[in-house]
Amino acid sequence: MILEQNTIAIIWDFDKTLIDGYMQDPIFKKYHIDSKKFWEEVNSLPAKYQEKGIRVNKETIYLNHMITCTLQGIFPELTNQLLFDLGSELNFYPGVPKIFHDLKESIQTNIKYQKYGIHVEHYIVSTGLTQMIKGSAISKYVDGIWGCEFIEDPILSELSEKRLDKKAVIQQPGYIIDNTSKTRAIFEINKGVNKYEYVEVNSKMESKDRRVPFENMIYIADGPSDVPVFSILQRAGGKTFAIYPKGNVEAMEQVDNLRRDGRIDMYAEANYTKDSTTYLWLTNQTKKIADKIYEQHEDEIKKAVKAPPTHLT
Repeated sequence: MILEQNTIAIIWDFDKTLIDGYMQDPIFKKYHIDSKKFWEEVNSLPAKYQEKGIRVNKETIYLNHMITCTLQGIFPELTNQLLFDLGSELNFYPGVPKIFHDLKESIQTNIKYQKYGIHVEHYIVSTGLTQMIKGSAISKYVDGIWGCEFIEDPILSELSEKRLDKKAVIQQPGYIIDNTSKTRAIFEINKGVNKYEYVEVNSKMESKDRRVPFENMIYIADGPSDVPVFSILQRAGGKTFAIYPKGNVEAMEQVDNLRRDGRIDMYAEANYTKDSTTYLWLTNQTKKIADKIYEQHEDEIKKAVKAPPTHLT
C-alpha cells in the first residue's frame, strides 16, 4: 500500500443539514431584504433567461443574482470579508459543533486505533458560500470546505490598457458547487486531491492507492438534491444519513422515501446532542469503520510475515 488509508471522512451538507434554513439569511437581515422575495426572483430567473435564449444553472444562478443585487446597491459593499463576518451569526442545530469534536476525539484517543493512526476528518460540501462557512462557529473543526466563492478583483486582460473602476465588492463567481458537482468533491476527497498537489480528480488510481476509500466515508445531508452523492456512496460501500427538521412531517416522509428507495442507510431528526438517534448512529458507524480499518491493517501485516526458520529434528 502506498497510502495507509487510515482516514475516516465524515462529509456534511450545510443548509438544512447543520442549520435550520439557508446561510444567506444573515445577509438579508443586514440589508433589510425580504428573503422570500429574493428567492422568488432567483427561482424566476431560469425562465426569464430562457426567453432570451440563455440557459442557466438553476442551482447556482443565485450567485449571479447576489452580484447583481450588490452592483445595484441592494447589497451595498458586500465583500468576502463581510460574508466571513456574517458567518458568525449562523445558528446551528442542537449539538453542533460539539459532535464534530466528539467524533474526532472518540477515535483519536482510542489506544487501539492509535496503533495505525486511524483518525477522523470533517468536510463540508455545500452549494452555499465558503466564506460564510469559514466565518462560522464550525470552521475550526473542519478539515476542508467545498463551496461557492466570489471574486472581488478580477484579473484583467493584457490585450488592453483599459482599466475597470475599482470596486471592493463581489463582482464575479469564482468556484462553483452545484448538486451534481458535489460528486466531484467526493472523488477529490477519495483520491486525496486536497492533500497532494500532484493528484488530480481525473488521475487514474487503483482503489488501493486512494487516500480515503469510499467505504471509509459517511455523508450527511437533508434530502433529494443530494441523491447523486448518496448513490455513489451506497454503491461503493459508504454510509449515508439524512436529516429532517423536528416536527416536519413532510420532510420526514421525503427522507423516508429515500430510505425505501435504498438511497440512504438511516435518517433521524436534526438533533446532534449526545444520546440522540443522530449522535448515536454517527458515533456507532464511525467506530465500525475504525474497527474495519484496524482489522484490514492487522490482516495485511499477518499476510506479510512469514514463519521464522526452525531447527530440523
